[in-house]
Amino acid sequence: MKQNNNIREHFAALFTVFIWGTTYISTKILLVDFQAIEILFFRFVIGFLTLMVIYPKRLKGTSIKQELMFVLAGLSGVTLYFLLENIALTYSMASNVGVITAVAPFFTGIMSYIFLKEERPKGNFFIGFITSMIGIFMISFNGTTEFHLNPLGDFLALLAVIMWAVYSVFTKKISAYGYNTIQTTRRTFLYGLIFMIPALFFFDFQIGLERFTNTTYLFNILFLGFGASALCFVTWNLAVKALGAVKTSVYIYAVPVITVVTSVIVLHEKITKVAAIGTLFTLAGLFFSQSKIEFKKKSQTLAMENDQ
Repeated sequence: MKQNNNIREHFAALFTVFIWGTTYISTKILLVDFQAIEILFFRFVIGFLTLMVIYPKRLKGTSIKQELMFVLAGLSGVTLYFLLENIALTYSMASNVGVITAVAPFFTGIMSYIFLKEERPKGNFFIGFITSMIGIFMISFNGTTEFHLNPLGDFLALLAVIMWAVYSVFTKKISAYGYNTIQTTRRTFLYGLIFMIPALFFFDFQIGLERFTNTTYLFNILFLGFGASALCFVTWNLAVKALGAVKTSVYIYAVPVITVVTSVIVLHEKITKVAAIGTLFTLAGLFFSQSKIEFKKKSQTLAMENDQ
């Protein structure tokens, strides 16, 4: 039964990054007529309301310490991460942001070791990281575009990655409380939305609902709200609860691959040979990291059985 649950949670993580890998396209489309804060606010309002409808039961009985964890998770994983990432996309190339975002598993591994007392990252973790990063660079800078550094945009993207690693630590702590995942995700969304309110005034937020008469904009914001926010945060948190922050975060390596494939299908872009090879490198790094971890666990289990 445990093995089947592990398979299910691995699938949940893979499904999540599959959806998240397509969000860059939706966000870019919306940035034509929407500010980053507007996209962020609309998508998480939709996500919060969706989770309310799906599971309206209120989360009760939390302690002050637990509530603080929800506050910090909402601030880091909802408000700061997505706001920094969306603003970064307005200053820097999507390829730059994609590469920098893919560094998240590295920071998550380090922070999980420091704050969660999880196992120290082994050699295979770093080898898998390097292999995947080589592939991601090949995908993003494959000869069709030039590499352009934008200090402000790239720095904001790096800050976003650090915020996601912080969120992963808080998510793992929250998962140990034993509450329903939809309830905890909804509570996190609530605090994220509360922290967004000051930013709405700072960035001159406009309701402008008439913009959604454009069916393209309407489809993309609903996709971000229902799919990428409500559904995917729940599936991601389920995966983190079962697999741990580090093993789940490794799946983020696949996001650039999915973005490239989606661009080919939706935007009819051509994939180059370099990008195709980069895809293989990225997936190799992902599978290498996961398989080595599983192998190690199986080896320890066999050793224990032999000792008995």
